[in-house]
Amino acid sequence: MQEFLQNAKNASRIVASLEPKTKDKILCQMADALEKNSQNIIDENQKDLEEAKENNLSSAMLDRLLLNEKRIIEMATALREIAALREPVGRVLDGWVVPSGLRIEKVTIPIGVIGIIYESRPNVTSDTAALCFKSGNVCVLKGGKEANYSNAIIASVLQEVLVENGLPKEIISLLPDNTREGIGKLIKMDKYVDLIIPRGGEALIRYVSENATVPVVKHDKGVCHLFIDEDANLENALKIAINAKCQRPSACNSLETLLVHWSIADIFLPAMKEAFDAQNTQIKGCEKTQELLHVELASEEDFHTEHLSNALSIKIVQNVDEAIAHIAKYGSGHSESIITENYTIGEQFLNEVDAACVYINASTRFTDGGEFGFGAEVGISTNKLHARGPMGINDLTTYKFKVYGKGQVRA
Repeated sequence: MQEFLQNAKNASRIVASLEPKTKDKILCQMADALEKNSQNIIDENQKDLEEAKENNLSSAMLDRLLLNEKRIIEMATALREIAALREPVGRVLDGWVVPSGLRIEKVTIPIGVIGIIYESRPNVTSDTAALCFKSGNVCVLKGGKEANYSNAIIASVLQEVLVENGLPKEIISLLPDNTREGIGKLIKMDKYVDLIIPRGGEALIRYVSENATVPVVKHDKGVCHLFIDEDANLENALKIAINAKCQRPSACNSLETLLVHWSIADIFLPAMKEAFDAQNTQIKGCEKTQELLHVELASEEDFHTEHLSNALSIKIVQNVDEAIAHIAKYGSGHSESIITENYTIGEQFLNEVDAACVYINASTRFTDGGEFGFGAEVGISTNKLHARGPMGINDLTTYKFKVYGKGQVRA
């Protein structure tokens, strides 16, 4: 492990010094290579899918794991979009002259070696590798064991492009020890690793956060809420609720709990139930909801749960204050939304809800690096420091102060 990470650390100095045009050219070559090797990638992915079915993984997990030609094209497109983004390294964030005559510039630089621990989705391998490369960082990737074959072939394709360009393949590395013990070693290697980004299940996030000596940016679960206010456009509300829950239920930005103002519940909920029934959504509700709909009772645990499946909890609330209080208690700091035509209520929700992304009259499904214009994302941070929300290339940089003098000494 130590030798592996030392090689990664050595490679970080090389990638940090690459010219922007060189990085962009190589990223486009990587995109071409993914498309060229799409059948090989699909074949390896099929091995993962077969093992996943044998291990009785859920339909949500299988959907996350699946790679087909369309998804590989999307992976390649993401790499080209990242290449087209503005260069994140070497930006002058601020500059000034102090009384001693020193000229100081605050300039963005790469973080160094970034360990990324993730589960299920093999497209994360190419997305995170490209984001780290564009921002001048080395990535050490640890994917889930359910995607071993897929991650290995994707990383191999990207590494071949690096080698063809005379660069060390360690710029994009897969952690050689795929066990829990391997993760335990990685997160304590602060001599070689500058940042750990865990994204996945609650147990993984907790383990890394409690045991790492390397700084951690958490990408925790998404218990996302949608509040339908009494002044909502109910047609929009229904459309947005269906999209937020059903467009891709396995995503961390999908809706888990629907909050409905009591004064419109008797009008909105029956129409909503009919629409969700057509989508085969499993619905549970509070006792007040049960007075209006024939649904199971939602437990305390249900309101804390990130289902990652086509399941939804409903609670009727008295007003926006109760909705905000519910989100404060059960939310995970990911994405929250309100549907209202009342400007004052909307602004109160936007200002008082503590989450990485807070929406008005829009689906939580937009919490995504691509949708935010980042090309892709390393993940969606639920931290408050140093990055929050969709984490793109700019969040994979830090800064240093360049100080220009003319012989000054301190008195």
